[in-house]
Amino acid sequence: MLKRYYIATYGCQMNVYDSEVLAGHLESMGYHAASSEDEADVLIINTCAVRKKAEEKVFSRLGTIRELKKSRPQMIVALWGCMAQRETVVQRIKRRFKFVDLVSGPNALERFPALLEKAATAKETVFDLDHAGGKESLPIKRAEGFKAWIPISHGCNNYCSYCVVPYVRGPEISRLPENIINEVDELANCGFKEITLLGQNVNSYGKDLKQKIDFADLLLHLDHRLINRSDNPPRIRFMTSHPKDLSEKSVRVIAEGRNICEHIHLPIQSGSDELLKKMNRGYTRDYYLGLVDMIREAIPGSSITTDLIVGFPGENEEDFALTIDLMAKVRFDAAFIFAYSPRQGTRAAGMPGQVAAKIKKKRIVQLNELQNRIGLEKNQGLVGSIQEVLVEGQSKTNKNMFTGRTRTNKIVHFPSAADCLGEFIDIRIEEARGWNLIGAIDRRN
Repeated sequence: MLKRYYIATYGCQMNVYDSEVLAGHLESMGYHAASSEDEADVLIINTCAVRKKAEEKVFSRLGTIRELKKSRPQMIVALWGCMAQRETVVQRIKRRFKFVDLVSGPNALERFPALLEKAATAKETVFDLDHAGGKESLPIKRAEGFKAWIPISHGCNNYCSYCVVPYVRGPEISRLPENIINEVDELANCGFKEITLLGQNVNSYGKDLKQKIDFADLLLHLDHRLINRSDNPPRIRFMTSHPKDLSEKSVRVIAEGRNICEHIHLPIQSGSDELLKKMNRGYTRDYYLGLVDMIREAIPGSSITTDLIVGFPGENEEDFALTIDLMAKVRFDAAFIFAYSPRQGTRAAGMPGQVAAKIKKKRIVQLNELQNRIGLEKNQGLVGSIQEVLVEGQSKTNKNMFTGRTRTNKIVHFPSAADCLGEFIDIRIEEARGWNLIGAIDRRN
């Protein structure tokens, strides 16, 4: 009888990668992908714990899965990922969702086959919450044919006061460079067009390794290796960069690299030094502004995007005005703006001065309005230019319209009568919008 699995993934690209590893394990065990959870013999919910809303979505989904489990009692239900590493979640599973067969986190990827076999015969939920675990030489089933993600490190050492990641993914561990390089080679040989290097803080890569190597060295080695390929080499992207560890050396390598995309996602979180200190971010606004100047001088035409937290404990009108001022000075290409979400177990959750939801909402609206104006103005400067675009998909409403991204991570929509999914195409930009660009295929070549 054919055994099937279904994986529902929430959260970041690191979770997407973890789901691909879980799929690789299952395929090696003889399972095949199901088209829906209703058909699954193994159902995995791979979760995110960064914000409370993400957790509540998962619990809501578990409520619907409860009925499915009643009708298919032999189906194995697994709660995987960052949520599974939180004690409050574990206790809630024990109280309200006893039908879940397996609860485990990202550091148990190597142990997944054994855990699955144990869950299949156990009479109660199997919990594996150990942070220890190997992350090399794991099977993987890639979800897409032209874009791929490769972790270069796991975990985090920064302990930002609002963030649960160090608690749920453990301390930062850099992967061996030879394993990363071999994985990039394999993906390039398989025809992948874009590879994103992942880490909670890519800029601190290598600090825990015995060999002397840093993120700039890794980027440089990968770029040189791809340049030597005779066929079309893939683009290299990376995320996320922590401002306190972004080096001039790395910026120089990006500037000189042929295959490294000219886009740096550099989360600032707040424009207030007082709040940055409370957040334990390790830099000041002036230091951040200096980084921006360095990037733009070294890489003209590059794009800088950011994350911002609104309503962090103690944020007053002066703090918020400093964030507005910083946004106006930097002029980000895009900004992802979030309301502060208290996470139990973090230092910020117990800080005084928690900001009311209506104030957070008002401030988010203000920041979004400012960023939309800046984004439109910056995109208008690209009208008439030719941009290399990697085509990512076809419009769901118009089969002749396609969507892709520039090297600087700008979204571009354009018409094409031919299927060009996964191809690099030169697009002449004809119209600018706040979050995307409209263009046409450049026919001059």
